[in-house]
Amino acid sequence: MRTGLILRSALVTLFLAMVLKPSWFTPLLAPFAPPGGPVIYERSSLLSLTLSHLGLVFAASVAATIVAVGLAVFVTRPGGAAFLPLSRTVTNIGQTFPPVAVLALAVPALGFGAGPTLVALFLYGLLPIFDNAVTGFRTLPPVTMEAARGIGLSPAQQLISVELPLALPVILTGIRLSVVIALGTATIGSTVAARTLGEVIIAGLLTNNTAFVVQGGVITGLMALLIHDALVQVEKRLSA
Repeated sequence: MRTGLILRSALVTLFLAMVLKPSWFTPLLAPFAPPGGPVIYERSSLLSLTLSHLGLVFAASVAATIVAVGLAVFVTRPGGAAFLPLSRTVTNIGQTFPPVAVLALAVPALGFGAGPTLVALFLYGLLPIFDNAVTGFRTLPPVTMEAARGIGLSPAQQLISVELPLALPVILTGIRLSVVIALGTATIGSTVAARTLGEVIIAGLLTNNTAFVVQGGVITGLMALLIHDALVQVEKRLSA
């Protein structure tokens, strides 16, 4: 327990330092920069890029969660069971088409910027949440559900008071997977002018500056690792 806390604190400190005080890492990154080239990315604030990156992931994940859980609730009711194959096909669209393809298709309709990235992240995040939500609702203890019906709860009351709380840990697992995927996938949003940490990585690739690539990659990786760990802790508390 203590070792885990120390490790988390160290990772949080490293993440904050790289975002807020990137100049501290100049000696470590200098060997990766081209001769005479910049070592630290300074065209945009790393803090603003990180916050924008998180904002896109948060917005897309909330939308994906609402839609995916709503569909899962519908197809696990007697009247919606026949629509399960169709719903799975719809939620699988994001996994069928690569995010780059989604971006390319969305740009003509939405223009450059955050819009195409939000669409790509939303579509890409649907399937993990939907599958886990369906599993969560389908594996509820029969005895508990029978008791809920026995005390006279309406279907809506059963859903809100019994089914959702019991299925929540499984649903959160799907949300965690979706969020972690979105954190990494959001970097490609910079190819269509969205403000994400991908801007740093792409700048490094275009100028052959590995120092930029390392900065963007490490910050994105640390962010994904910390958020993944935080959601795992939430799942453990709900399952306890």
